[in-house]
Amino acid sequence: MAQLPEAKLFIDGELRDAAGGRTYDVIGPWTGEPVGKAADATSADVEAAIVAARSAFDNTDWSTNHEKRLDLVKKYRALFEANRDRLSDLAVHEAGAALGAVSRAHVGMALDGWDDYIRVFSQVTWERDYGTRPAFGMNHHRFAVYEPVGVVAAITPWNVPLYVNIGKVVAALLAGCTVILKPAPNTPGMGAIFGELAKEAGFPAGVINVISASDPAEAGEQLVADPRVDLISFTGSTGVGKRIMEKGAATLKRVFLELGGKSAKIVLDDAPNFAMDVAMTMLLFHAGQGCAVQSRLLVPKSRYQEAVAILKQSYAGVGDNWGDITNPEHIMGPVISKRQMERVLGYIELGQKEGATLLHGGKARPDKGGGYFIEPTCFVDVTNDMRIAQEEIFGPVLVVIPFEDDEDAIRITNDSSYGLSGGVSSGDSARAMKIAKRIRTGSMSVNNGMCIAGDIPFGGYKASGIGREWGLEGIEEFLETKMIATTV
Repeated sequence: MAQLPEAKLFIDGELRDAAGGRTYDVIGPWTGEPVGKAADATSADVEAAIVAARSAFDNTDWSTNHEKRLDLVKKYRALFEANRDRLSDLAVHEAGAALGAVSRAHVGMALDGWDDYIRVFSQVTWERDYGTRPAFGMNHHRFAVYEPVGVVAAITPWNVPLYVNIGKVVAALLAGCTVILKPAPNTPGMGAIFGELAKEAGFPAGVINVISASDPAEAGEQLVADPRVDLISFTGSTGVGKRIMEKGAATLKRVFLELGGKSAKIVLDDAPNFAMDVAMTMLLFHAGQGCAVQSRLLVPKSRYQEAVAILKQSYAGVGDNWGDITNPEHIMGPVISKRQMERVLGYIELGQKEGATLLHGGKARPDKGGGYFIEPTCFVDVTNDMRIAQEEIFGPVLVVIPFEDDEDAIRITNDSSYGLSGGVSSGDSARAMKIAKRIRTGSMSVNNGMCIAGDIPFGGYKASGIGREWGLEGIEEFLETKMIATTV
């Protein structure tokens, strides 16, 4: 198993160790053994990062020099391209990505999203004229200027770390903010490379800072509570998102939250590719560890047994064709950690206790290696009030729910605290579109349309979050609006 370079802190333009030389082991999901070390930031290190980011925003031209920002972000992007192989190694050995998943969301789509940000940057409105209006015997010319919000703390997860890091860091930089990136403890290397390459690109000191820490909460709470940090951009669980809102309230901090999901795929009775649509919902990609995965499959009662037979055959067809770190065709590897494996297995046990039928899988697979392997798993005979249908499992577990008619499918889909993504398939596009518009969710795929990409906004309703990432809206998330009026 590869040994990854040590993940250093990057503060005020310098790569450095944590105070006191503190480090922690990075555990590889494939082996359950250390694959590297990372600097373990102290409170003093976080303080230094905040001071550096605040000074760079307040005392340099970073926030106002649009051309300089764009040029450096392009240079930064080229350096990431030159390090694509290293990014792939980090995705595999830190995040547990299978080789067939690397070219998709882990690295390929992540870098494509960076290119999308560069393309839409020219569309950002920096000033808007509201015209002249008479009042109190004078004419008043009004216009808005759009300015960067300030210091951004980007707190990112372990599931697709490069993708999420780019989504936050690049948008904030283009908007003119300074950034403190705090990656998840499991994937510090995919954060540390942002510091290493920022130094190589020549970013001004303090514009980008990276801190890693073994404690999943301590450094983040310090960033959230500090009044010198203007905005928190967080991707992770809904529970942690709620705590960030609570702790940030004391300083009225702006928050962007991209949280959990329990998205539904509705396959209607007239879907022309019914078998394919049903089979496509098997949760294989990255062991189901995605916030926007369609983890509830809704099929009509009139074709329910047909759908169950399709899934049984499809899962049997997958067999043991997953979990091989050397196979470039595999898209499913382990879950991220022992803790996550135990959590997922707990939900599988719960589903059986709730009365759902285990159609396939359901077991840990230590024969695959020393890491955290769980079989592709599918439950049928599920009702939407079961916890396995309501709670985010974040593992390779699909639940299948029957519905009576279109209204019932809409009701079941919307009967969720989440609203991040979803899909509907039908031979009648107008029928599918009507349903899509009634689902309370941030993105919706009609007949397998691609509703998540780097050039369009992404985010959720309800407990799935606040705000939008990616696309033009993703950059605008980091801007403030200032109105100016003058007499003419």
